[in-house]
Amino acid sequence: MSNQYFPRSIPEAQGIQSSAIEQFLDKIHKENIELHSLMLVRHGFVVAEGWWAPYQANLQHMLFSLSKSFTSTAVGLAVQEGLVSLNDAVVSFFPEEVPEEVSENLSIMRIRDLLMMGSGHAEDTMGRLHQANDGNWVQAFLQAPVEYPPGTHFVYNSGATYMLSAILQKVTGLTLLQFLQPRILEPLAITDATWETCPRGISAGGWGLSITTEDIAKFGQLYLQKGVWEGKRLLAEEWIEQATSKQIANGDDVESDWAQGYGYQFWRCKHNTYRGDGAFGQFCIVMPEQDAVLAVTSGTNDMQGVLNAVWEHLLPSMLLRPLAKNKSAEVQLAASLNELSLDLPRHVQNSPAEKLVSGRLFHMESNQEQWNSFNIQFDTNQAIINVTSNKGEHVIRCGRGHWIQGVTDIFEQANRRVAASFTWVDSNSLEVTLRYVETPFCFTVKCRFEADRIIIVNNPNVSFGSIESQQILGHL
Repeated sequence: MSNQYFPRSIPEAQGIQSSAIEQFLDKIHKENIELHSLMLVRHGFVVAEGWWAPYQANLQHMLFSLSKSFTSTAVGLAVQEGLVSLNDAVVSFFPEEVPEEVSENLSIMRIRDLLMMGSGHAEDTMGRLHQANDGNWVQAFLQAPVEYPPGTHFVYNSGATYMLSAILQKVTGLTLLQFLQPRILEPLAITDATWETCPRGISAGGWGLSITTEDIAKFGQLYLQKGVWEGKRLLAEEWIEQATSKQIANGDDVESDWAQGYGYQFWRCKHNTYRGDGAFGQFCIVMPEQDAVLAVTSGTNDMQGVLNAVWEHLLPSMLLRPLAKNKSAEVQLAASLNELSLDLPRHVQNSPAEKLVSGRLFHMESNQEQWNSFNIQFDTNQAIINVTSNKGEHVIRCGRGHWIQGVTDIFEQANRRVAASFTWVDSNSLEVTLRYVETPFCFTVKCRFEADRIIIVNNPNVSFGSIESQQILGHL
């Protein structure tokens, strides 16, 4: 994993009041916004950093659409190396996948249009891509109707970003990750990055990258420094100017940071700032006039709330000159950052029901999660849950009033790190919290024991679909 890169400094030495950062943290807490980490860099120094336990500095975090800004960077590198041009027609790269009749709008779609989310589609093409039975996402994209002249109509389209990845792989023979490795990732000391791929092995492009919080900050700092890193130019300044400028209009709501214009896979923000961002609050916010970068990972649906707190408390507090030391505020902020944690559910420490249900096997009725059986064993400090499903056996150790780290795929496609804890809500109701600490996702699983049956209800904190709970019933 990435080691510390940036030098550390107290906020006042870099012209920021410690109390302003404290106010930002208070605002996030009061608004009940679930952040997982933050790192604020000013003048090249980290002035504040924190991870809400059980999230940790050394763990990578799923970026979702913040990945798009890295894909854009790869395109910028390919342009400066003469491998592609922004005016290249998309269809020119895939003669075998184009439909028999190529519409005029499809024929004039360029790389530039994909970058600015102006592909001409009326909606995101990702649904079509996922439905492609043969896993040929490129063909599924090219078969989709193109309703508008490319470059004229903004639609946020992860399929367009996937096509940028597919074009790069076609031209270079390398995945996005392989292409970026020597050009950006190694110089920035971003190690162990992973990127999800489509069924045919092409990096997803529009999502799927996982790196650490400090890695996000390094990426933002590269853009803040106009493409220069440790005295060496990695990325053309002209590219950074284009990528982070408004290339297409995306709304007229002056209050919304999703309507300030869109660049090449970067969002324009209020206050002449810009950002890469991903679902549920993954942010790389670059503030050129303040010479600052803020990296944030989260599990929240209130993404505008995060940005509002930045504009209200952090941005105005950044002054041009160093400030006088404020030892008490500095100590208070250090303590607050060090003690960040997400509330550990604690209702009732134990229940007489433990003896009745411990080790007993419940057979589950037909359910969406495809669980077949469930049993739980209690001891002094932990509960061990064992679930069999159509995917296999899942064993999860949960701490009694503390987190236990483990690995499971019970609610995910692949094995992921999880922090698990349990508490009793009342004598018959158990609550288990599963935090997938490398993702935005947390699941609260409530188990109610009634005579010879169990009722399990699972609630995710955030979801692309419905977060309505599903009941799973089981019997002894």
